[in-house]
Amino acid sequence: MNRSYDAWEMGRTVVLSISPREESRERGIKQPGRASGDGLRGRFARKSSRDRKVGRRKVGIDITWVTDRIAVGGGIWNAENMAVVARAGITHVIDMQIEFDDTPLARPHGIAVCWNPVDDDFEPKPAGIFMRGVEFALDALEKDGTKVYVHCAAGVHRAPMMTLALLGVMGWTVEDGISLIEGRRPGADFADVYVRSVEEFLNGRG
Repeated sequence: MNRSYDAWEMGRTVVLSISPREESRERGIKQPGRASGDGLRGRFARKSSRDRKVGRRKVGIDITWVTDRIAVGGGIWNAENMAVVARAGITHVIDMQIEFDDTPLARPHGIAVCWNPVDDDFEPKPAGIFMRGVEFALDALEKDGTKVYVHCAAGVHRAPMMTLALLGVMGWTVEDGISLIEGRRPGADFADVYVRSVEEFLNGRG
């Protein structure tokens, strides 16, 4: 079945915004080595998984709208934050956290959750991780009035990675997808190994 989301996604204005984005935390940030001359991906800074400390659970919800129906951000963690998610009109959640399953929090609001746990370990990610999230999101977006929230703990690595794969299936190039996500959410960080994993997933679908 042909998907036609890319036409209405391109160039749309973000119409919702929930809470200010947290400032990037510079303390304790690692810069894993990368080969020089790595093209587009080589220019992205790398942050360690310490950027997703459990302490973020208490700072509220951090949602950035990439398009008018797809959002990316940090962990939900508690019932109060899930209520904010519901009030934003979000109907489907892709939870990339290995640390926390949103399903019990989402159930009272009728929000569907795809718990797609993956560690933020700077290791290659299997195609099945992307396929699970993409199929869930595309099925959701086929319905009128639905909105998808893709999140991890801090919204820095895993959620942008999954969102990039979703945009790629919807017709965006990897470069344009990265530019869109970074433009909306400057704190997003695309580690080379994660971008390569997305590229391998997209190429394997051909």
